[in-house]
Amino acid sequence: MTQDERLWTIVALVAVAIVFAVTAMLAAQKRARLRQAELKQHFGPEYDRALEELGTPARAERELAQRTKRVDHFHFHDLSAVDRKAFSDSWHAIQEKFVDEPVVAVTSANELINQVMRARGYPVEHFEQRVADLSVEHPNVIQHYRAANELSRSVHNGTVDTEQLRQALVHYRMLFADLLQAAAPVPLDYRRAHAS
Repeated sequence: MTQDERLWTIVALVAVAIVFAVTAMLAAQKRARLRQAELKQHFGPEYDRALEELGTPARAERELAQRTKRVDHFHFHDLSAVDRKAFSDSWHAIQEKFVDEPVVAVTSANELINQVMRARGYPVEHFEQRVADLSVEHPNVIQHYRAANELSRSVHNGTVDTEQLRQALVHYRMLFADLLQAAAPVPLDYRRAHAS
């Protein structure tokens, strides 16, 4: 093989390598866009919140993927008709109690949410972990849970604002209704979406 032939062979191999590298890069970018679109669609406003908190799409997506992976290991249960009725009756009693004892009603609403979560198969750890876990299967109402928690802090801060407590109860009701109506979730397969 002559010097020129070797040079042209090297140039051809480099050109092929560049084409493969560009193709691989474009395919990776396409997978990333698809993963981002899938996560945005599933998590809705929670995706935007994670992005705002964490600063970059990669960090937000990593956080949401970690939440999903954690929740995939939970053993969810459908609520029986008897459980649904009991929880629903408890909710109605809490709402009736609000008129005379708003603080007790809001505190009871929070505890009822925890009871429904336990019955469904969610661990009930500290508040931020509950929010992260719930955000995977209930992303469209999780902001209500955060708002209820924030509003009900007036009880813990020693100030009792009945209007804030009423709003907290309304926010708790949004999550409560979603938890009560939901069937046991089918695990989401984000492993495919996160494959490199």
